[in-house]
Amino acid sequence: MRCLVLGGGGFLGSHLCDALLAAGHAVRVFDRPNLVRYRSFNLDEKIEWIEGDFVDREQVAKALSGCDVVYHLISTTLPRSSNDNPVYDIESNVVSTLHLLEAAKRHKVAKFVFCSSGGTIYGVPQENPPIKESHPTEPICSYGIGKLAIEKYLHLFHLLHGIDYCIFRLANPYGERQRPATAQGAVAVFLDKALRNETIEIWGDGSVIRDYLYVGDAVSALTRALTYEGRRGIFNIGSGSGLSLNDILGAIEDLIGSPVRTTYLPGRAFDVPVSVLDISKASEHLDWRPKVSFVEGLSRTAQWLRDRR
Repeated sequence: MRCLVLGGGGFLGSHLCDALLAAGHAVRVFDRPNLVRYRSFNLDEKIEWIEGDFVDREQVAKALSGCDVVYHLISTTLPRSSNDNPVYDIESNVVSTLHLLEAAKRHKVAKFVFCSSGGTIYGVPQENPPIKESHPTEPICSYGIGKLAIEKYLHLFHLLHGIDYCIFRLANPYGERQRPATAQGAVAVFLDKALRNETIEIWGDGSVIRDYLYVGDAVSALTRALTYEGRRGIFNIGSGSGLSLNDILGAIEDLIGSPVRTTYLPGRAFDVPVSVLDISKASEHLDWRPKVSFVEGLSRTAQWLRDRR
């Protein structure tokens, strides 16, 4: 298949591109100009790269030409910044995705795979975790609201125009190529600061619990979408268990063999206290389960950070 990966130059997208190429698919990437690309050394020459802005509908439409499958991994905002400017969040993400879907309809794209957010889309849990896909969706940040709106429009375009889709509500991916400088991803940020003997900043008291998923396991789920033909198009993709920020600090101390320097800051209003995903549906219908333990994934991430110094 010819696969278009929107956001293929980033952390998760670059791993996905490597996996698609290894499986024999043709890969085209659409991403921002001048992006620092973490490409696979052996495979990057096989990737067709198109640089452009996701809000430019003409550039995006051209990138779709001739593609069978679209992987949508792009987001112009982060959960922590989306509430600062909800109008920009919706215009640049939801409206731009609608233009993308209109173009996908014209180009007769067979399948659309969307990376949604398992960490924000459910909001504050109303049921005991782990959270199933049937849990009420009450996001408390614009980022999550935008992801939910895109999910709904995907279903609408499926009903109106027959575009097949898979939606993956991802937990918090971590692993090699996650850039600490972006300040996104607690595992990479904490690890990098610990290895540099710098102070780690914790928002709140460190009790916030999240579901952390090794990037290789996340990618193995995303590639399952190519062959999945069922009607259950929304899947939670996570580890199935939760770790607090303090748990992560403890695991890092065990790994490096010394205490880490920390400082605790006031909590943030958009941080839900617990987010752990029930992954039984993905296990049953996609035959997918995570394989890499947190300890092993943490070790691999630390080694990559050491190697890039």
